Amino acid sequence: MGTIILVRHGENDWSKKNKLAGRIAGVHLNETGHQQAQAVAQRLAALPIKAVYSSPVTRCVETAAYIADTHRLTLLHVDEVGEVAYGEWEGAKIKKLAKKPLWRAVQFFPSRARFPQGEALREVQFRAIQAVEELAARHEKEMIVIVSHADVIRLLLAHYLGLHIDLFQRLVISPASASVLALSADGPVRVLRINDDGPLHPPAAPAAPHRSESKDKKGRKKRRPAQPATAPNGREQYPASSAVSADGHGQPRAQHPDLAALTDEEE
Repeated sequence: MGTIILVRHGENDWSKKNKLAGRIAGVHLNETGHQQAQAVAQRLAALPIKAVYSSPVTRCVETAAYIADTHRLTLLHVDEVGEVAYGEWEGAKIKKLAKKPLWRAVQFFPSRARFPQGEALREVQFRAIQAVEELAARHEKEMIVIVSHADVIRLLLAHYLGLHIDLFQRLVISPASASVLALSADGPVRVLRINDDGPLHPPAAPAAPHRSESKDKKGRKKRRPAQPATAPNGREQYPASSAVSADGHGQPRAQHPDLAALTDEEE
């Protein structure tokens, strides 16, 4: 079973300003983006990565270079995982695009949306899937990295999760995050991670319960203890004494678990 790590590029000034960079040349990572790219390279440093592929778009190449250099690998470009061709929308502010009639289709009916003088999202999904399947066959029992773009990665994840393309906007892919697929040569698919961009943090401690006050017979204030919450089944519930991490256990998850071990478990 091969493992595909899908990494989104780091932050750039266009995304920070909510402008659609698309395939416009010369859009580089900003300072935060370089820090994010270094961080994801370090998170992946201990893994047995055999190849690093990237969209040919500059911000992806710059992000992928950190990962490739860490593993002393040659960076390879794959056009099919490149950015969506947004056509006339490239360079525009998201705020202005959101007022266009096509915006509703892009958000709620992307299977039918085509950007003016650009690609249809269903075409983007198809070319990206074809690229991943070809690379998975080439690296049948190996771990590889593909650095791409948010929409491309979301479209890929929707496919491998079995989600209709019209639901792909529900997925969130953050800058320099890693999403992990395990693809078997005989068909089975496992989605091991989605949008992993670092350690999970426990929720903030709840505020102290409000204590109501009343007066005794002499006019002195006395406090009544706060009443426990009641669950739908009628049983009393008290706040937990320790935070529970996202995986449902009392202890927080390890900061950087070995993805290779996860793959072994799925096999």
